[in-house]
Amino acid sequence: ATALLLIDVQNDFADPGGALAVTGGDAIIPFLNSQVAAAHASGALVAYTQDWHPASTPHFARDGGIWPVHCVMATWGAELHPNLLVDGPTIRKGTAGEDGYSGFSMRDPDTGRESPTELDGLLRAARIERVVIAGLATDYCVRATALDALRLGYRTSVLADGIRPGD
Repeated sequence: ATALLLIDVQNDFADPGGALAVTGGDAIIPFLNSQVAAAHASGALVAYTQDWHPASTPHFARDGGIWPVHCVMATWGAELHPNLLVDGPTIRKGTAGEDGYSGFSMRDPDTGRESPTELDGLLRAARIERVVIAGLATDYCVRATALDALRLGYRTSVLADGIRPGD
């Protein structure tokens, strides 16, 4: 009844050349891969989240938001890091221009309206009760995902060796 959630381990965050590169983001990938292998060996579900923004969105500074352009759908920056072991479903967030910090929910930057991603439904269908979270960046998407997981009633852990802060 456990799922490993790997949050936004994408080129724009994990690669030193990414648009919003997290210092040491690529250094956690071997640890994450060992966790994926261990999760699968124990029968746990492994799921991934991925920022997947349109080229123009109020999320970006050039369109009125606060962030530089990053994780634009179908670009190198949006792809999961090539060294990451990907073996499970991927939940894309921000696909219609929303702020997609949490793996569980998105917020329209103009109206403030929140909407769910598919993650909670996926976990409930698999009868998941506990989530273990790692990825990037600690102070944004990992934090938001962990807080939403708690709010939704999941027993929640964050793997300290599998996270790095953006700031």
